[in-house]
Amino acid sequence: MLIIEDLKVEVQGKTILEHIDLEVPPGKTYILFGPNGSGKTSLLMAIMGFSGYKVVKGKICFKGEDITNLPINERARMGIGMSFQRPPSIDGVKVRDILKICGAKDDEVNELASNVHFLEFMDRDVNVGFSGGEIKRSELLQLMAQSPDLLLFDEPESGVDLENISLIGNAINYLLKGISQGKREYCTYKERSTRKRSGLIITHTGHILNYVDADMANVLYNGRIACQGNPREILRGISVHGYGECIRCLNNCNK
Repeated sequence: MLIIEDLKVEVQGKTILEHIDLEVPPGKTYILFGPNGSGKTSLLMAIMGFSGYKVVKGKICFKGEDITNLPINERARMGIGMSFQRPPSIDGVKVRDILKICGAKDDEVNELASNVHFLEFMDRDVNVGFSGGEIKRSELLQLMAQSPDLLLFDEPESGVDLENISLIGNAINYLLKGISQGKREYCTYKERSTRKRSGLIITHTGHILNYVDADMANVLYNGRIACQGNPREILRGISVHGYGECIRCLNNCNK
């Protein structure tokens, strides 16, 4: 689904990512751990094609095609979708309208919104006055409407209270796997596509692992992939030893 080879990314002339090699197979979900400032969000932005993130070396391939130099809109049409940690507010654009722009049909909009308890927000401007949890649900709802093959999640549990994190976690799991952990049956989205979706999730806390059955985890440190392995084992290692162990691991690999 996604192959990144020897990627080097600069932002305003400064190297942010270097020697990034990463593969995400079809139907698999990968977790990306890393301390603040390590380049995690920059990696997602580069995959999505934001102009401020200049690829100066390497390439990004999606579904067998080199997309390194494609603009954002073409990558979105090919099937890449992203949930942002801090998305902008959009005055004058209703949630209902943005879902249609993302690809939802008129008769699907309310059904999709009911999946994330969002019906009461449908005629409000996108993200204007929304709480942290409401913004996250708005982002997930847009992804449901888009129905992409590759889903990128930037800190989905950031700024979310305990009441919302279960709902958001289950919605992400459903987006990726088409499986609901609760009794509630998600509608419409499952009927839109039976494709195997892949996911790349940035997380600090690891709480998302309580809801998402991730297949692999990577640790990004100082702009480079430090290690790869079982998501829960890596999370336990970070919890006990901090990212210092990842630094030592990276240094040993470079010797």
